[in-house]
Amino acid sequence: MKGNKRSPDNPAEWISRAKSSLTLSSTKTHGVLYEDLCFQVQQAAEKALKAVFVARKIPYPYTHDINALLSGLEQHGIAIPEPLWLAVTLTSYASDTRYPGITSPVTKEEYTVAVRLAHDVLLWAEGQVD
Repeated sequence: MKGNKRSPDNPAEWISRAKSSLTLSSTKTHGVLYEDLCFQVQQAAEKALKAVFVARKIPYPYTHDINALLSGLEQHGIAIPEPLWLAVTLTSYASDTRYPGITSPVTKEEYTVAVRLAHDVLLWAEGQVD
């Protein structure tokens, strides 16, 4: 499989993974919980933001915290549009909602908002990478 490994130094690979996670998040079928779909939504936003770090040759923090990622980019002089800060709410989908009983079940409305936020992050990140 040598040569097939995707380079973590290629922002396009991060964007591709972000798109894959966002696509996975839309696979609502019987038995699939919104919590699990929202985990993929969070992953899409996280990977998209890490693509910007990679494109700008900034070491990214090993975290699922969207606020930390956005703040890290901002600390390196990258202007973060105000609406993107709403995506910090996606962080809870990386941990809290993945385990039973920690939080209330994710509603369809919360899921829909989460998908929109991740989509906005992905579009912004693509513009930063190009």
